[in-house]
Amino acid sequence: MAAPPELEAAVGMAAPPEAEEALSRGFSEEQFGAACRELDQPAPAAAGPWQLLVETMGVRIYRLYHQQSGLYEYKIFGGLADVPPKLCADVYMDLDFRKEWDQYVKELYEETYDGEKVIYWEVKYPFPLSNRDYVYIRECREMDVQGRKIWVVLAKSVAVPQCPEKPGIIRVKSYKQSLVIESDGKAGCKVYMYYFDNPGGMIPTWLVNWAAKSGVPAFLKDIQKACLNYSKTRGC
Repeated sequence: MAAPPELEAAVGMAAPPEAEEALSRGFSEEQFGAACRELDQPAPAAAGPWQLLVETMGVRIYRLYHQQSGLYEYKIFGGLADVPPKLCADVYMDLDFRKEWDQYVKELYEETYDGEKVIYWEVKYPFPLSNRDYVYIRECREMDVQGRKIWVVLAKSVAVPQCPEKPGIIRVKSYKQSLVIESDGKAGCKVYMYYFDNPGGMIPTWLVNWAAKSGVPAFLKDIQKACLNYSKTRGC
């Protein structure tokens, strides 16, 4: 699922449009396995290409800069106290509930085109920036990895003729995300996220800096609160 604008804004400042990925039928076993393995990877080395961007409130955010495109890839490691992993996955996958708690959702729905479930999402951006929208597919699997129960969500942008670009909204044409959730051994869960997109246009430096330092940790607090509310209202 697309991240909030605080993360999208941090991904790139000025970059040329990239080609949309052709519609494909789901994700490979290797892609799910690779996402799972990230949970057990040590933190990126200080001298390596991944830069520790911020560490706050139990969240570590790393980014990898691509000189040619001016874009970043992100890896986020954190946890949600008192949120079981299945509950976190359920909330993350519930589009209708997302519209209740995420203030940045402008429009969000899922449709089936040519046998493929496709999600359309318009994200609010602060004035005077144009809103962004996404057309993407996703898949959630509950995996058993050597006795460990792990939830993995993969998502990526696709191009479908039934979802043309809209005037005044910038289409995010290249987007990839993976989310991995596992119990922390207590009452909560540990979370890993990989994120990349090309938001297009010019994103102001102040917004990039704010997103990196405050926006993502604040979003994790919001989703933690949403999970607790979901548990109460849905009787989970």
